Amino acid sequence: MEIPDYDKALYYTLWGQWDELLVLMVRTNDDMLSKKIQLFLHAYHYAPEQTKIIETHDELLYYIDHAMKYTPPVAMEV
Repeated sequence: MEIPDYDKALYYTLWGQWDELLVLMVRTNDDMLSKKIQLFLHAYHYAPEQTKIIETHDELLYYIDHAMKYTPPVAMEV
């Protein structure tokens, strides 16, 4: 069973696993998710203002939430 990219992105973002988030940014097929991750990680490392970090973090979470609404749930095989 493979975990969808949006679930991984949410987990990595909430738990501060930036290295894993960077790997996901490179490997995902969703260009918009990749760009949102890129903007957040860039702001996290280089933004002089905390408001920019919070803004990009919120935009990433908003996109993940939006995308998850349109992604079918994964069913486990028993």
